[in-house]
Amino acid sequence: MTIVVCGLIYSALRASLPTEDGELKLPGLAKAVSVQSDTLGVPSIVASNREDAFRTLGYLHASDRLFQMELMRRKSAGRLAELFGASALKLDRKQRTYQLSRTASTIVQDLPAAQRQTLQAYVDGVNAYIEQARILPPEFLVLRHSPEPWRAEDSILVALGMFQTLNGQEQDERMVSVMEQALPADLLTFLTPDTDSYATVLVGGPSSRRFSQSIPVQAMAALPDADAHLAQNHVDADNVVAGSNNWVVAGSKTADGRAIVANDMHLGLGVPNIWYRADLTYRDKHIYGVTLPGLPAVVVGGNNDVAWGFTNVTADLVDLVRLELDTANPTRYRTPQGWREFAQHTETIKVKDAAAEDITLQDTVWGPVSDQLLLGQPVAVKWVALERHAVDLGLLEMDNAQSTHQAMTIMNNAGGPAQNVVFADTQGHIGWTYMGRFPKRVGFDGLASRSWADGNLAWQGYIPPDELPRLMDPAEGFIATANNRTLGSDYPHVIAHNWALGYRAFRIAELLRDHQGLTEQDLLAIQLDSRGGALDYFQQLALAELRDLPNKESDLQEVERALQAWDGHMRVNSIGAAFLQEFRKRLAEEVFAKVVAACRAHDPEFRYAWREMETPLRQLLTERPTGLLSSRYHDDWRLMIVDILRQTHEALHRQYPETDLAKLTWGQTHGMSLQHPFSRVAPLLGNVLDMPTFASDGCASVCVRVMDHGHGASERLVLSPAHPDDAIFHMPGGQSGHVLSPHYRDQQQSWQDGLATPLQADAKSETLSFVP
Repeated sequence: MTIVVCGLIYSALRASLPTEDGELKLPGLAKAVSVQSDTLGVPSIVASNREDAFRTLGYLHASDRLFQMELMRRKSAGRLAELFGASALKLDRKQRTYQLSRTASTIVQDLPAAQRQTLQAYVDGVNAYIEQARILPPEFLVLRHSPEPWRAEDSILVALGMFQTLNGQEQDERMVSVMEQALPADLLTFLTPDTDSYATVLVGGPSSRRFSQSIPVQAMAALPDADAHLAQNHVDADNVVAGSNNWVVAGSKTADGRAIVANDMHLGLGVPNIWYRADLTYRDKHIYGVTLPGLPAVVVGGNNDVAWGFTNVTADLVDLVRLELDTANPTRYRTPQGWREFAQHTETIKVKDAAAEDITLQDTVWGPVSDQLLLGQPVAVKWVALERHAVDLGLLEMDNAQSTHQAMTIMNNAGGPAQNVVFADTQGHIGWTYMGRFPKRVGFDGLASRSWADGNLAWQGYIPPDELPRLMDPAEGFIATANNRTLGSDYPHVIAHNWALGYRAFRIAELLRDHQGLTEQDLLAIQLDSRGGALDYFQQLALAELRDLPNKESDLQEVERALQAWDGHMRVNSIGAAFLQEFRKRLAEEVFAKVVAACRAHDPEFRYAWREMETPLRQLLTERPTGLLSSRYHDDWRLMIVDILRQTHEALHRQYPETDLAKLTWGQTHGMSLQHPFSRVAPLLGNVLDMPTFASDGCASVCVRVMDHGHGASERLVLSPAHPDDAIFHMPGGQSGHVLSPHYRDQQQSWQDGLATPLQADAKSETLSFVP
């Protein structure tokens, strides 16, 4: 009987696989559409017009990734508890605060007619699959859930979810606001610089906006003594950012004069992968690359004339507006026009297998009221994503770009998460600019929370598209970005404060600058570079202290051997890499322990997570002023450093008791796993749904090859628009989200091993015809 039941279940699951060959009806088509899929299941769509092409893409997205799309729209809208019960309530409450569903409705209404028409065609394609599917994908069967029809607003919710991942976090402003309250102004400036020794600036001159040349010793020494144990997990030395690498090289640096774009976008890694590959041809247009299931657009890729790639700007697009309440009537808050009542309404969160929960949401003239107080006071969330016209489908116009210059203009005018974009065209021109909307602040820079009640602080629209920074055909022959500071202080607008550490961009530029005759294979090799040069300082620091230390005990001798053995990379077989990473983390916790303690007195949840903390950390470790260390070290920095070396040894020895640290490899400590959402709640399913655990070169934030636990390169693309047949592409997992599909994991190994695989495969294995 068990065998029969298992057979029936397997048959049902097989029946839920999408059709890959034959003829299907797709209502609304103007003419028949042909879809040829290659051996990896990547579709090439040939249609008579844009609407038919994206209607078909909507059908294919749903057939391969419907459950992923379901989760994305529900996460943004705060409706996961309907599927997963009370465990998802906390996230739903938070998401409802932002009221993204309301924003999505406004955005759909505001879209230009042509964009709205394409979006509706895509929505109709998704719904055609939902209506035609004989059996839904396995996740729906397990949850006993049938998806609601897809709406245009759901596609915008998917876009807003990506916006939130990249540019929608409140923690930077919360962190700085607490620091401003707890610390003297000169110490705050010292601890929050916008630059580091690896700065690679593209426009605006060499100088930065926020950097203190000297250590404010008096201010730091005056802080109360603190135990570094209090700072554990409250100093984020890695501070992984949803980011990416991209660069472009001109023909002057390539083997045959072609211009080439390279891009690897760093996001959360899971199963299925976030991206879906597609190739679309309609009228005289041809556009290809990666798409985001749920959205009708090619996000990164190329057309017949131009290629482009993204990295996150890490822009400051959120302000927390401190609300001044009426003490006589706390239902009112002060505005430049006087006292005003909070707008409020009640929403119901449905909860699977439990009672529904009602929550009351409040609104202000600036935006929704956050569900979390800041320094004991309520704040409103002023966020670009919630503003009119901040998100649109302007990326659709990339099918019209015929040159780098035209592509730049399209991107400058497109709404969405703020991105660095690099371009190459078939004429050999290269360029860089920004995509997205950037607030034009008046009266303040947005670094910390302020009251806007007196009318002196405000947003006055966005920075005009023609004032966004641009760079085209630089003499150096390449342009590189990696979430780093790209602007000098001569650029007239403040875009960001908390840029990523500049090492990745520095390393990419270093490798490009020293080479000529570059090919696609050479650029892939740079994407896979595992040099951890930002850790050189800490290796030399440790070895210098150990070198002159008399009577070193056996554990420090072991540490010294491990440090001497480090090859400068974060490779699977690199010795000493794991030690250096842990040593740097523990040093940061010790050095900033007083700062953390002072700030946690104002906010118990405070974390010091400034991405450029490397600048003050190195300055303190180099200059070693008195009065800054915990009293137990008696101002002896060497004593502190050696003690941290011992602590690091002890911690790693506890984790790997059978291994000599002088033999402990990075791969032993750096296992990677890509999980399906189900395996987090039902671990036994992980054996079937997850990708097998593997060790990888690369690291979280100081390697060009960003690979870490649950975070890394969600794709790798190397593309010359003049020679697409030579393009290289990787992504984890595969095209399909269906565990029984041959395309569930067939791209995993190439991505994992960094093997050069073509973006466009010649062999076509399946042909689908869609007819009206």
